[in-house]
Amino acid sequence: MSDAPAEFVRLVPLARLGSEPFRQRIAASAAERVALARRFELVSLDRLEAEVEMVREAGDTVLLSAAFEADFAQSCIVTLDPVAGSVSERFRLRYGAPEAEADAPGGDDDTSFEPLTADTIDIGEAVAQEFSLALPPFPRAPEAAVEDGALDATADGPFAALARLIRRDAE
Repeated sequence: MSDAPAEFVRLVPLARLGSEPFRQRIAASAAERVALARRFELVSLDRLEAEVEMVREAGDTVLLSAAFEADFAQSCIVTLDPVAGSVSERFRLRYGAPEAEADAPGGDDDTSFEPLTADTIDIGEAVAQEFSLALPPFPRAPEAAVEDGALDATADGPFAALARLIRRDAE
């Protein structure tokens, strides 16, 4: 049994990759979006689409270049109300045998190396992982406010003693 997530699987057999670039447009189905929303703790995921291109490179590596767009809702970190969001990002990943990482073409780009452990590449999972990295880490509704007393360092709390020490040293 595989430990790989199965919410948005789009396997591309390496045998399909020839000398010409392989291109594919992918979109998450309604059921896949529900599963991805659960995985990434989203209120909803209304759209996740990507254009993916894969190119064989010298040294038995494969360069995956993709652009994706998504519409989603997250919970506000202050009010827990839904906060609508959208992202549009591009990324590149280089796949190859684990021992080929040191010899993989690179240069100054920010292309990450992913070890190939099978004879397929899951482009859906690659998009899902990059989408998760593009999500706002602390979504906040525009009208959300933190009460003034919530950040009062003079009150008794876990940082009260530290605040008193800082004030004393500043005097």
